[in-house]
Amino acid sequence: MAHKFDELISTLLNAPLDSDVQNEITIHLQEQTDDLFPTFVSQSISSLLNLEQWAWELFARESHSWTKQISCVGLLEKLISINHTLIFNGKNIDVDVKSSLILPKTTDLIERIFNEIEQIKNPNDLYLSLLSRYFDNLSYFVHEHTQFVTLPIMVHLYQHIGQHYILSDQYKTYLTELGQKPISQSIFTAQQLFYIKTCSFLFRMYVCSKLEKLPFRGDDLLQRYGEDYIQIILAHSSSVASWSCELLTCIAHLNDFLCACCWWGKDDEIYIEYMTSSQQQFYDYIQGLNVVISEKRIHESISTQWSNDETILIDSTLIFLLGALKQLKDLSCFIRTETMLSNTMLVIAQKSYYDRISLCAYGILAEILSDEQLKELQITANISEFFFRILKYAWNDPTQRCKRIPISELLNGFLTLSKNDAIQQKTADSNNIQLFVDMCDQYPVAYNIIWALSFNEDIKARLLSNRSFMDKLGFLKENTKNDKMRNTISGILWNLSSKRLDRSISETPMFDIMISYSHKDEVICKQIYEELVKAGFRVWIDFDQMHGNIMDAMAQAIERSHMIVICMSEQYRRSNYCRAEAHYAFQRELKIVPILLQEHYEPDGWLLFLIGQLLYVDFTKYEFSRAIELLIKELKAPVIKETQAVPVQVTTNDRNYVDSSTSTSLTSLPDNIMDWNSNDVQRWLVGLNLKQMARLLFDFDGPSLNSLNELLVHCNPQQILDLLQDDSQRRIHESISLLEVARFRTLLSERTQATPVTQLTNVDNYKLSFFNYCELM
Repeated sequence: MAHKFDELISTLLNAPLDSDVQNEITIHLQEQTDDLFPTFVSQSISSLLNLEQWAWELFARESHSWTKQISCVGLLEKLISINHTLIFNGKNIDVDVKSSLILPKTTDLIERIFNEIEQIKNPNDLYLSLLSRYFDNLSYFVHEHTQFVTLPIMVHLYQHIGQHYILSDQYKTYLTELGQKPISQSIFTAQQLFYIKTCSFLFRMYVCSKLEKLPFRGDDLLQRYGEDYIQIILAHSSSVASWSCELLTCIAHLNDFLCACCWWGKDDEIYIEYMTSSQQQFYDYIQGLNVVISEKRIHESISTQWSNDETILIDSTLIFLLGALKQLKDLSCFIRTETMLSNTMLVIAQKSYYDRISLCAYGILAEILSDEQLKELQITANISEFFFRILKYAWNDPTQRCKRIPISELLNGFLTLSKNDAIQQKTADSNNIQLFVDMCDQYPVAYNIIWALSFNEDIKARLLSNRSFMDKLGFLKENTKNDKMRNTISGILWNLSSKRLDRSISETPMFDIMISYSHKDEVICKQIYEELVKAGFRVWIDFDQMHGNIMDAMAQAIERSHMIVICMSEQYRRSNYCRAEAHYAFQRELKIVPILLQEHYEPDGWLLFLIGQLLYVDFTKYEFSRAIELLIKELKAPVIKETQAVPVQVTTNDRNYVDSSTSTSLTSLPDNIMDWNSNDVQRWLVGLNLKQMARLLFDFDGPSLNSLNELLVHCNPQQILDLLQDDSQRRIHESISLLEVARFRTLLSERTQATPVTQLTNVDNYKLSFFNYCELM
């Protein structure tokens, strides 16, 4: 059979337009099933190369009369199909063999083809439709095999398309037409689809490369086309259920192209702000994207491969949203409060067959949902399992990728998740902290993840038991030349230290106030600092991002201050440094005065637990001068010990406060106290306003709390109180309140009685150990 095929190809080369030969070749190709295809390619590679070259030469012919020849068009369509199969299903075929079959051979051939395009007068010319599909296969191929993106022949193709089509007035005209409502199906000509789908598709591959792309610039392209594209989404998102195939393909590839322009192939550069001059229009655009990807027929058509318009549309949209959420500080709060995007992301994350889409969907959920919402949805286990599955696969793969997703991208995705207390506990329970320890030399971002995870007591214990890793941290702290690395290492070691509260405080406080803030909020915090200084306060604030041992400098600043102003925002909650700073101020029992700096943001996670029922001044609600007045009033208010606290009547005209004691913080705790982790214990204590006990029992989990309850029940009360006093002096340097201990004992007894005894293991031996301990006391 292979010999027969070789004969047919030889005949075709001598008679390129012989209909009978073309029909026989088409039949022969149709007989190749997926199982037979690799063998067929191997046995007939020389003839297949000649057939592909015949097709390219056909497109470069000056005469297009062959487009009227049914046999010739049929053979080309079969070749297009074969090439598509080669790209996505040819797993057993060497990639270099694929490239030799799919890619054109010379720039001269490409120039001849472009000359033919310029001669076309009929916007629905069949020649253009077939050529578009040939070019589309080039885009699919270099997307799947990025090592070919920078081949000279491909770069020549990108640059020609960029100069003559992407930057043309005709391209702009087509965009304007697409933004009209209602839209006429007649605008979707072969020429229009060549410009909007094919050219955008190919040029997108160039945009995503690391190549120098002058004279093209991402900001220029977004300024030129950004608002036109946003108008297309705004005009048609509401009718997504009735989109034609042509409108879908145009929007999918425009979305993919313009979203790629926002990053321009770089990790640290972003041009989103050039898409539109209006924040409201940008938010309307986000709403429109949400409507589009929420359409059932769109997200239910996601493929296992990047091979159809729906998959490309969802993939590019999610990559764009995830990048925008990381760069634009107010966007996550807007999406959380003003859209239903989380519902769509949950469906996509759990049902997508394309891993990169699932990765982005879970990443977006981590960005837009609070810790409590993630826990309530009960998806932290799914997120953890998904990330660790693909991360382990990539780590063990020679390419350091999982299905084309590099480890660096996976780690950056997990970095946000690592700030979530439930994810931290899942990481501890699955014993996956060692994976990040193994990766940190090759991927320094793993140190940032370890810092975030080290706030968890179980993970802290595992890290402390890893002597080689602890030695490495000590060495890096003293010897690394990288300031960012040193700061991260110092943060990890600070969290792992058990002697923070043993630091001697020799100096009398020099400052009335310390301002704790995220450097992304520096502008308004500087204004607040200046107003407080004018009001006569001695204020400490870090404007220069402290150098040297930043954790020691932070600790000294807290130890030398009477009060701390916590500047709450999404970025503050996500900062490892801010968390360590706020927690140390809490342990040192500084007066905490929270202020809210970010519109739509509601304190969550560790920050919510820390501020408890404290009043906060909302700088997003009042004029700046009025907010400053309220802040100064709060700073001058006398400190009232928690044990003497009385209900505070707060008028809605003056202040907002966070109540974490009932609806959210306590009702979502596990029913069984033995299932509580240290964060659950802190939520329970702070939620019930047992703040001194929260400071004293900062490292307790559920079983530890249950053990303490047994001691309180079965041992001598005076002995217990004496021991608690000793621990309180040693751990938090203060005398324990008898009133708070009494209230704690009552509430703890009530809570433990709610846990069935049958849920405890080895109950008799468990209780006996307490009685023996009491006798020893």
